[in-house]
Amino acid sequence: MDAYELATRNTVEVVTDDELKEILTRPTKRVYAGYEPSGEIHLGHLVTVNKLVDLKNAGFDVVVLLADLHAFLNRKGTMEQVAELAMYNRRCFEGLGLRDVEYVLGSDLQLDRDYELMVLRLSQQITLNRATRSMDEVGRQMEAPTVSQMIYPIMQMVDIARLHVDAAVGGIDQRKIHMLAREHLPSVGYPSPVCIHTPILNGLDGKKMSSSSGNYISVADSAEEIQKKCQKAFCPPECDENPVLQILQHHIFPRVTEVGVRRPAKFGGDRVFQSYSDLEDAYRKGEIHPLDLKKTVATYLQEILADVRDYVG
Repeated sequence: MDAYELATRNTVEVVTDDELKEILTRPTKRVYAGYEPSGEIHLGHLVTVNKLVDLKNAGFDVVVLLADLHAFLNRKGTMEQVAELAMYNRRCFEGLGLRDVEYVLGSDLQLDRDYELMVLRLSQQITLNRATRSMDEVGRQMEAPTVSQMIYPIMQMVDIARLHVDAAVGGIDQRKIHMLAREHLPSVGYPSPVCIHTPILNGLDGKKMSSSSGNYISVADSAEEIQKKCQKAFCPPECDENPVLQILQHHIFPRVTEVGVRRPAKFGGDRVFQSYSDLEDAYRKGEIHPLDLKKTVATYLQEILADVRDYVG
């Protein structure tokens, strides 16, 4: 797989494709993703983590922003609480393969005088309506938004500039914020970033993944918990919006060279797949039973996440 294929696999869109191809020809190139510190790192976070690993393998210098100040502005806890979570998140990300990359704590970057001046300059250009809509898109629908939450997307734009990155990675829900950055950063002397967007995966029940419903697998889950959650997961005969297949595509196949589905001989015997597309095709044809698919996913996730738990300690 060449650098371009690594950079673009399992993405929803790249803005723009031609710009990405040009950046890939450069001897040095930087990409970043930002994460609000969270008490639980789960498969939703891993989609962009996996993409950063791909981009590292494609030759990018990777920057991970641990956005403690963003989390504080979004009322996720005190600065002390979110700073502690940020360090835990870093260990999780390292365990998932993001080692030998640059980690930046948001408050170390964002309280700088020049940073704050750029936030103020951009705030003169962006309407409240656009700032509100960009926040709504990332799942923070606000009936009574605070001023701090309106600053949030502008800070995200300035992060891109002040980290001097060529590309930004985020879920497709980040698109409106990224488009603001592409539109407005040139006005303050910085180039428009390439934006690489990943899909938003379903929860295990086929609905939106959320902490309140608990419909996700966390890196802290034990092998037994992973087994139980996979066993109960929604796995329809159809391939579209199938959360079990999504885990295979976005979390398992990027980390292994082949996937083996273990079955008794009376049920067809073992099958080995070198690509996700081959496995999906077999499932679509009814050659793989949903229960066998769930067992396969549980086995591979147990191995992947055990490595993370061992690293975090």
